[in-house]
Amino acid sequence: MTTTVQTPVPQLAITWPLLPDDFILPDDPVENTDQPLLAAALRQPLTPFPELCQDALIVSNFALCAAIDAKIICKAPDWMYVRPVQPWRKTPPRRSYTPHTEGTIPQVVMEFLSATYGEEYSVESTENIGKWFFYEKVIQVPRYVIFRPNTGRIEVYSLESGHYKAQEPDESGRYFIPGLDLFLGVWEGAHEDRTGYWLRWWDAQGNLLLWSEEQREAERLRAEAESQRAEAERQRAEAERQRAQEAQALLAQERERSQSLLAKLREMGIDPEQL
Repeated sequence: MTTTVQTPVPQLAITWPLLPDDFILPDDPVENTDQPLLAAALRQPLTPFPELCQDALIVSNFALCAAIDAKIICKAPDWMYVRPVQPWRKTPPRRSYTPHTEGTIPQVVMEFLSATYGEEYSVESTENIGKWFFYEKVIQVPRYVIFRPNTGRIEVYSLESGHYKAQEPDESGRYFIPGLDLFLGVWEGAHEDRTGYWLRWWDAQGNLLLWSEEQREAERLRAEAESQRAEAERQRAEAERQRAQEAQALLAQERERSQSLLAKLREMGIDPEQL
């Protein structure tokens, strides 16, 4: 019999200090050109909805911070959604986010994996804190998404009893994300000069939240359909008018023939009223 040994999680003294102004954040470059596009494609369709964007922090490659045993730890998810957060009225612009002190914990964090991934699955908790450990045990983010853009594979983990558990998709292959009350899924196609797999949002009715260019195209098609409907209605009304005119013309002809016939009867000395 094989015995699985569970490594005990150390007791952590977690606090939530604001990031000092002189704290030097890691200046790690974005891993590839796809990541900013993927992040922007997730944010853009949310902007028309004030209920999703007001008092929210929707960022990518942005420092998420906490202190473990008085040492500040920062991780930069490839995409993060937090709502509500306290308004930022300082200069320079916000460069980090500390849950509990500046607002609630993120509703969801996401990592986009390249061919060679690093600490997205790491549960290291002593030397270099792993992202998995940080999101699960320290921040306790309710939803953790790992996406492989090259293959379209998506993994969604929900926090249950302090541990991440793989979330099953619905019958459409999508995952419900509480806090946004939207469904997250994979879509394949072209956008922003990139063709491939994308993460996208659907509402509870199964409607895809459109990108701006799709919205413009949908509005163009709606306007074109409305124009065609109006033209069809105009043609129908014109046909009705022509039919009415033709009917009136036929009726006038029948009246004229009737009057002519009556006149001939009278000329013949026949009273039409006596017939």
